[in-house]
Amino acid sequence: MQRSTPRPTPRLRRRASAVLVALGLAVGAAACAPAEDDTPEPAASRDVGVQLFQWTWDAIGRECTDRLGPAGYGWVLTSPPQEHVRGEEWWTAYQPVSYRLESRLGTRAELAAMVGTCHDAGVDVVVDAVINHMTGQDEPGTGWAGSPYSHYDYPGTWSDAAGDFHHCGVPPADDIADYRDAYEVQHCELVNLADLATGRPAVQDRLVAYLEDVLSLGVDGFRLDAAKHMPAEDVAAVVERLPAGTRIVSEVIRGGGEPVVPEQYTPFGDVFEFAWGREATGMIRGGSLRLVTELGAGSSYLPSEKAWIFVENHDTERGGSTLAYPDGAPYVLANVLMLATGYGRPVVYSGYAFSDRDAGPEQDGDGAVLDAACPDDAGPERAYADGEWVCQHRWRAVEGMVGWRSAVGDDPVGARWEDGDALALSRGERGTVVVNGGDATLEARVPTTLRDGAYCDVLAGPTAAAGPAGPDGPRCAGEALRVEDGEVAVRVPAGSAVALHVGALAEG
Repeated sequence: MQRSTPRPTPRLRRRASAVLVALGLAVGAAACAPAEDDTPEPAASRDVGVQLFQWTWDAIGRECTDRLGPAGYGWVLTSPPQEHVRGEEWWTAYQPVSYRLESRLGTRAELAAMVGTCHDAGVDVVVDAVINHMTGQDEPGTGWAGSPYSHYDYPGTWSDAAGDFHHCGVPPADDIADYRDAYEVQHCELVNLADLATGRPAVQDRLVAYLEDVLSLGVDGFRLDAAKHMPAEDVAAVVERLPAGTRIVSEVIRGGGEPVVPEQYTPFGDVFEFAWGREATGMIRGGSLRLVTELGAGSSYLPSEKAWIFVENHDTERGGSTLAYPDGAPYVLANVLMLATGYGRPVVYSGYAFSDRDAGPEQDGDGAVLDAACPDDAGPERAYADGEWVCQHRWRAVEGMVGWRSAVGDDPVGARWEDGDALALSRGERGTVVVNGGDATLEARVPTTLRDGAYCDVLAGPTAAAGPAGPDGPRCAGEALRVEDGEVAVRVPAGSAVALHVGALAEG
């Protein structure tokens, strides 16, 4: 059946009271001085997501309550929930054995409980769905939940004899050899992963049943893993049978000169725009911050309303095509700029430290992933040992910018200012951000569309109340900055930023 392109889920609107409570904490509304009559209220939007890579269901539920909801995140992207092959590596989660919702990240009941907990915190849940392929194992085995399998036979689910898999005939092993050949990309195997014949109605029926089962737990939508490797019409045939309002975002990596492009997947959902992170990386390393703010304006990008953008994800941090947590200050600036500008829907990434690109998260003796535990001093200055949770979504500047974006909403970019490797931009009358990509401290008066008054720099840390009715009003973690006559005097150290918004007013 035909349905309209999915927009932000109605379920979020039905949870308005939870959202408002969470946002009050996110932007410091409970702690800040009342706005003057002519100062606009914070927009209280929630259009930022976070990928909690390889986090268990229990840990995600707690994080939704403790940090994601209060910080202003709108949704969380989880790792795949289906039964998978055994092994310590991260990629075992992307090799399905069955569609039972039992994995090393938790049980079906724990998944359902997490979804309910996140919804109570005003956070939607988007699940990574692996529907292009099954395992890449040549030898038979037993999956996480005890299901037997072989490379092309999954009892009760798929059978090679029934025609459930593609065999494209490309030597030596049916693997993709030429990404300029659309047939190979979508009918051959991706690194030996048994490729499902997604054009067959029987295969589509089973995939729809799996996705509907996940939705029955209250999940809001799906990231379609390896969507590029399925013909767009096959994906559409599956997606269009899901309930209206199901959020869909397809993983389609844009490659120069390749025939399979992200635009082919927009009629039935949104798509990750990989080009944003790759190009932002080069611009930031080259000191061209202004160009980052202009990304997405050209015809070579997806329309803003269809694009999900990111600084890094679990593949790019291992492949080195984008900035990642070890890059420190440039990585932080990339996240600040992603959240400051208006193109696309930003997705913050949060994973664990590694030196071996195949290494999985820390696990117990049975192979179950241990619950994430964020260090108190999580941030770009910290040295992370292998296996430690990096928790980029909690980094002071990243979390502060999520609240900033929540406050400014979809206000257009107004005043702009540039000076060498530094720039400032305002969004409507609700927020201003100043970014210093240079090697020296920036001291300047920059233009702003904020109304006159004192504001907290939310990147210095959260605003704190002086007391229930404290005589001194709220306290800024850093120095309060005063806007006068359309300008604000700032002092921004090299490789850092300052952000002010109407939800974090200071006294005085």
